[in-house]
Amino acid sequence: MTIVSPAARSAWIICGLFFVFILLAMFGVLHEAQRIRHDREQTKAVNKQSPSGEMVSIPAGKMTMGAIDGAPDEEKMHDVKVRGFWMDKTEVTNEQFARFVNETGYITVAERKPDLAAGTRAPPEMHEPGAWVFTPPASPETSGQVWRYVPGASWRHPQGPQSNIDGQAQYPVVQVCWDDALRFAQWAGKRLPTEAEWEYAARGGAMHAAYVWGTELKPGGRWMANVWQGQYPLKDTGEDGFAGLAPVGSFPPNPYGLLDMAGNVWEWCADWYSANYYQKSPHADPPGPAESFDPDEPGVPKRVARGGSYLSSENNGAGYRVSARRNFPPKHAACDLGFRCARSEP
Repeated sequence: MTIVSPAARSAWIICGLFFVFILLAMFGVLHEAQRIRHDREQTKAVNKQSPSGEMVSIPAGKMTMGAIDGAPDEEKMHDVKVRGFWMDKTEVTNEQFARFVNETGYITVAERKPDLAAGTRAPPEMHEPGAWVFTPPASPETSGQVWRYVPGASWRHPQGPQSNIDGQAQYPVVQVCWDDALRFAQWAGKRLPTEAEWEYAARGGAMHAAYVWGTELKPGGRWMANVWQGQYPLKDTGEDGFAGLAPVGSFPPNPYGLLDMAGNVWEWCADWYSANYYQKSPHADPPGPAESFDPDEPGVPKRVARGGSYLSSENNGAGYRVSARRNFPPKHAACDLGFRCARSEP
């Protein structure tokens, strides 16, 4: 009769428990992968039945939000559950925004005389209606200031009064501030997505991918979004096919069928921006903080924008990473800032 010592028995028990733990973990991973595949197929089926094709059904689920290798405001990584909702398949276009303006007579903030507080010191041009325009420098020596406030810039004239949107009906509308985006969403019977909804939809069911399309920046050597190539801010070489804005839907969709969730234009979200919100964010349908806090400008309330733009590059923060965050005052309008809408499930 073989006598097993207490130490050996304990070792066998520990090994058995470890083996069971590994099996349970593997089962959990396989179950989660199966659920994601099922949700994707279900979403595709629902979308095929969508009468307008304008919105995509996003199934309820969970994700790991944020990043450990990004900017400080992307930390800490945390698990988030999100209810099912609907999201615009593309960024809102000039054609869609023009329909809103024609039906309502709405005048965007950039088209109105600025409401400057008494005693505010501002350059003369900032007393006139206008918005912010990216201006590439002539040489590396003059590359310090690349954004100019241009009187006359608006959604109709994105680069200033000399520009227009003729022939660009399917381009994303830009030079719209958060207030403008909110008014459009209300008119359309929709709303702006929360920041958590935006990232969840952008990830398309992938848990830890750095980009909307996966883990590689250029799978197969191909650019997957309209972003900046070349030395920023001197010249965009247009290797992705576009130097500047691109028509919506110019690149492949993510697994949920959403287009341009990276690059092209930054997209407004509903949330106030707070740099440390992730440290205490709720784990189910986080609505965003009650108030804004940006340590770089503590007294300036700001809203969140996500997704990067055609001006995003590896040497200016790679804003097209799926976890990247930006923030702007609600009345800020710029030539690379647009939006898309969401809608809650009934």
